[in-house]
Amino acid sequence: MGLPGSPASHVEVEDVALRFGRRPVFKDLHCAFPRGQISVVMGASGAGKSTLLRLIGGLQRPDRGHVRVAGEEIAGRGDAALSGIRKQLGMLFQNGALLDSMTIFENVALPLREHENLPEDEVVRRVRARLEAVGLPDVEDLLPRALSGGMLRRAALARAIVMEPAIVLCDEPFSGLDPPNVSRIEALLRDLNRELGLTLIVTSHHMASSLRMADRIFLMRDQACLSGTPLELAQSQDSAIVEFIGEDGAEYLARYASGGEGGP
Repeated sequence: MGLPGSPASHVEVEDVALRFGRRPVFKDLHCAFPRGQISVVMGASGAGKSTLLRLIGGLQRPDRGHVRVAGEEIAGRGDAALSGIRKQLGMLFQNGALLDSMTIFENVALPLREHENLPEDEVVRRVRARLEAVGLPDVEDLLPRALSGGMLRRAALARAIVMEPAIVLCDEPFSGLDPPNVSRIEALLRDLNRELGLTLIVTSHHMASSLRMADRIFLMRDQACLSGTPLELAQSQDSAIVEFIGEDGAEYLARYASGGEGGP
């Protein structure tokens, strides 16, 4: 299901069904995520947002349906067959998932060491470039415990983009952060999208940031999803969309629709 005007997709999920035991997660899921844009996936807890990212990353197989990344079918493929496709994907996990025993440099370099055969000077160049890109040029020798929550999230983002992926999956990047760090991560994601042309697929509960940064919003409900641009959502009469966005979101979108302050 979707609102009109969906542009060309970089990632497609078509007719996907998935159950965990007796619990249905997706019944007939269709999502098409635009190339080079920021797509924000929203929905209630348990709606399947993180599971959707796992499907796209090849970490979860659907019971039925198709998952395509850059036109290539990944549903049903084994790890060996997925290795080339996964190089196009970066993943920012909800809590960063940095290894406590490794320095920040070693954490960010880990994907390069595991998946590439690069000379050490090229590893150093790429790691430092990505740390610079996320505003952390001077932390490479520190352990994760020496960084604040917002800095940890940025270091994890550096690791997610160190392989120079075309698509980055971000699972709740604002979770547990204070407002200044939410704003910082939001601005950073928008900058990376614009400067590197990345396709970003972001799950979030944070309404204000989601509405500010999203080119397209996907609302998970009833084991399926609705999608639209912020402007389309502002104009929607669908009761599920109106209820989920709430009064604050509706006020924000009304300002955006009228061209007032507060729009993305």
